[in-house]
Amino acid sequence: MPKTIRYTLLSLRDLTVSAGPFLLLAAMLLVLAYSWLDPNPPKRVTLATGPAQSAYEAFGKRYAEALKKEGIEVVLLPSEGSAANLQLLRAGKADLGFVQGGSSAPGSPQDEELESLGSLFLEPVWLFYREEAARRVNPTATLTALPELKGLRVNVGTPGSGLPSLMDKLLESNRIDKSTLVLSELEQTPATVAFLGGELDAIVFASAPESLMVQMLLQTPGVKLMDFAQSEAYSRRFAFLSPAVLPRGVVDLAANIPPQDVRLVAPTTTLLTRTGTHPALLQLFALAGNDIHGSAGWFKQAREYPKLANNEVPISAEAERSIKNDKPFLQRYLPFWVANLVERMWLVMGLIIAIMLPLSRIVPPLYEFRVRSRIFRWYGQLRDIENRIDSADSPDALHEELESLEHRAEKISVPLSYADELYALRNNIQLVQKKLQRRQIQAPRSKP
Repeated sequence: MPKTIRYTLLSLRDLTVSAGPFLLLAAMLLVLAYSWLDPNPPKRVTLATGPAQSAYEAFGKRYAEALKKEGIEVVLLPSEGSAANLQLLRAGKADLGFVQGGSSAPGSPQDEELESLGSLFLEPVWLFYREEAARRVNPTATLTALPELKGLRVNVGTPGSGLPSLMDKLLESNRIDKSTLVLSELEQTPATVAFLGGELDAIVFASAPESLMVQMLLQTPGVKLMDFAQSEAYSRRFAFLSPAVLPRGVVDLAANIPPQDVRLVAPTTTLLTRTGTHPALLQLFALAGNDIHGSAGWFKQAREYPKLANNEVPISAEAERSIKNDKPFLQRYLPFWVANLVERMWLVMGLIIAIMLPLSRIVPPLYEFRVRSRIFRWYGQLRDIENRIDSADSPDALHEELESLEHRAEKISVPLSYADELYALRNNIQLVQKKLQRRQIQAPRSKP
């Protein structure tokens, strides 16, 4: 090994050993900070969605695909719908879930441990009816008010979807006795089959327009969508409802479907989470929501959703930042895991640096002491030999000690910056050797 490299490695070794306690303390503080802050999220999270072929299921798959890119596995938990998702969240069986506005009771103590990641989209109430059945009620075969449903066979969705509860409120507000209707609570797919087969007169969905069932029924001959002429009044009576308009021709411009604007009422769907969910996961879901729900649609303008309004539970701080400010600066240029670690630990890292900087001043003195101690440790033995020269009965023994000391000094390795002190030691050994030689010369002359 070339001497220059050898001396460099020697210097690095001494520096590492000298800085060892300092580095160990810094590492311990970082480990404690990491365990306290827990900056990196778990790699598996459960999202409660909805029934098969629903908009909830479709959006759940898009969230799973988005978070998979960041190394997070999203386990989709099918359910009957909004009300079931709320129960899953309350029971701790899901980390996040889609919940329709109006599903929870205002001020419910069960919801104190829940947070919202923002309003995602409007979920209109789609009341489809068969023209054939409507003609028995109205000669125009057109329904515009809920009282006109009396005597018809109507499916209002499964209890877990929250739709039956919503329909109860709407029917009650119209002073309609439910016994005047033939109500059923079939699941979405069998209800649609029964509706198309003539076994039901009307069917009610509360879903985003992306739902395959909604898309299909909007274009089915002989099936009409009820126009809620009193949509504004419904929104004033129920805070969780918003008026919405399905524009003429938006489904199919060429076929002019629908043939005129259709007024609807729509609760807002939010993404709820438990308060113990890792903040980094909330940030990822909120950022994914910006991309998934931010485009223009039948009932929204581009970038209108997600938004902070129409939420029945408190907004998560992570979601609020993500919705307002979009993706953090570091995540635009660094992998998520690196950027997230820096973002969540920068303050603690700054405090650790502030603590360690004053302590780092002891490293140079320790380094210098370690290197110089290899040289100065021999001065004690050299001084002892020098003190014994005048009184020594056997100068030859001292001479052997000096030669042994000189031999050891030649094997001392120090960085080049301390070579002058090593040479000073060797020179001092030679000076004592000369003194001992003079003493040996003078000793015979002093004898009588």
